[in-house]
Amino acid sequence: MSQSPVIPRKDSFGHLTDGREVNRYTFCNHNDVTVRVIELGCVITEIRVPDKQGVVSDINLGYDDVKEYETNLLTLGAICGRVVNVISNARFTLDGKEYHVTKNFGNHCIHGGKKSFTHQLWSSWIEDDKVKMKYVSPDGEEGFPGELTTTVSYQLTNQNELVIEYSATTNKPTPVNLTNHAYFNLAGQNFPNLDEHVLQINADKFTPTKENEIYIPSGEIRDITGTLYDLRQPVRLGDRLGKMPHGKGYFNNFCVANADGSLRLIATLAHPPTGRRMDVYTTEPGVQCYTAGDTIPHTRGKAGAVYEKLGSICLETQHYPDSVNQESFPDTILRPGQQFYSKTVYKFGLID
Repeated sequence: MSQSPVIPRKDSFGHLTDGREVNRYTFCNHNDVTVRVIELGCVITEIRVPDKQGVVSDINLGYDDVKEYETNLLTLGAICGRVVNVISNARFTLDGKEYHVTKNFGNHCIHGGKKSFTHQLWSSWIEDDKVKMKYVSPDGEEGFPGELTTTVSYQLTNQNELVIEYSATTNKPTPVNLTNHAYFNLAGQNFPNLDEHVLQINADKFTPTKENEIYIPSGEIRDITGTLYDLRQPVRLGDRLGKMPHGKGYFNNFCVANADGSLRLIATLAHPPTGRRMDVYTTEPGVQCYTAGDTIPHTRGKAGAVYEKLGSICLETQHYPDSVNQESFPDTILRPGQQFYSKTVYKFGLID
């Protein structure tokens, strides 16, 4: 296998309603793997990988047109920030001061607010074999303190690794928790369900949610042994999703086993009928497993596809949700002079 770098190429993906151009970058490696990303929201628009017969399909949900990404209510393929996931009651206290952020999820804040990183046009450039994108979030944006400068890089290797690196600095203390919100279906982005997918997550604990607000953590870190959240051994999703409470499948944060900030294998998703496999590595202490059980019913996507609930899965590497309000969760506060850094790798291949 060639070890030479995969150099991205740049073209135009179209224009926003205000006339600004959105650039697109395409990576193609020697194994027929193609990844495309755009500046708007740092979105991954395509991930095309071969199956065991050599048939190449797009396994990443998305849209055909830049105008649809301009709305992107489902954050398909996008970077979420400056705080991914929920902030309960859209407020938090930092260094004795209470901050109120945008309520865009009932009484709560999710994925950074209404005009979050997902909806920003990032600046971008090619640096060696990486595409780098930068966004400067002004002090007070969506209610968050401090000017936050965030850089995200994308890289595709000839080992079929999609490498995502995040870094950020701030001029005031502020919470930071970043992820990419790609939705996967290894059978193809237009396939209607996840039934034949097999999932394994290397986590021995999870953060349960409140009974009356099922997306808000209770603050407990609970052992998964003997529960439906025990995915330490491979589980066929068709045998598990229907048993999950509330009929929504998984929408839970899993606590990565023995997380110490090093890059480690934390999840594997496989699809035996096509032979496709995806391994997930991260430096983060958590991964949000979301099987699109509520917010995605009957949504029109790429190439005439219609996306249904429980038809795709997100494995969002991140710190725990609502960490700013949970003393027992890992800290997400970034301070001046510090640098936030995180790395996640999605590696594509075939089942052994």
